[in-house]
Amino acid sequence: MAIVCGNTFVLKPSEQDPLSTMELVELALEAGVSPGVLNVVHGGKEVVDAICTHPDIKAISFVGSTAVGTHVYNLASQHGKHVQSMMGAKNHAVVLPDANKEQTLNALAGAGFGAAGQRCMATSVAVFVGASKDWVPELVERAKTLRVNAGTEPDTDVGPVVSKAAKERILGLIGQGVEEGATLALDGRGIEVKGYEHGNFIGPTIFTDVDPDMTIYKMEIFGPVL
Repeated sequence: MAIVCGNTFVLKPSEQDPLSTMELVELALEAGVSPGVLNVVHGGKEVVDAICTHPDIKAISFVGSTAVGTHVYNLASQHGKHVQSMMGAKNHAVVLPDANKEQTLNALAGAGFGAAGQRCMATSVAVFVGASKDWVPELVERAKTLRVNAGTEPDTDVGPVVSKAAKERILGLIGQGVEEGATLALDGRGIEVKGYEHGNFIGPTIFTDVDPDMTIYKMEIFGPVL
């Protein structure tokens, strides 16, 4: 959108998973985007700060965690830039009793656990209204059938999370949800994948009886937790 509106664009992907970005940019160049219009820079905080303070960059759009997004917003604003900072998404799906049950359960399983829940548009909260609440056990059974494995293996439904730190953070939040009184209807902890015993795997996890004061409701878990 920035390019369509007449701007050049500098894209900084996450340093933890930049390969998809590089594929997309290569396709854009093949499609005819002129040299210098679409640019990629790699790195961590030092690169983020350089973008936030560089005098030739007039506007910034960020998607990611609340902590990093707050830093980007504050630093870039201090340098006179327009900033759009999208942070800590908690995407809700509202399920009404007249919905198609099969389609809804399939969609929730895909949206909640696909990409191991590590995408900005993952559905992390399902609000079941009226009689649709009776579908929750079927959702749990459907999630149990999803295959957890390395992303390079055939027939994998749920791959690993991006790092050991991400795994520990997600496991910590699952534990906190249990401590705060939510019901763990499906526990994805303790998953071991043959041949990848040291992998960062977490299976599909479902909580019920969650209230809005709980940490797992207020925070973006960014993992396969619904």
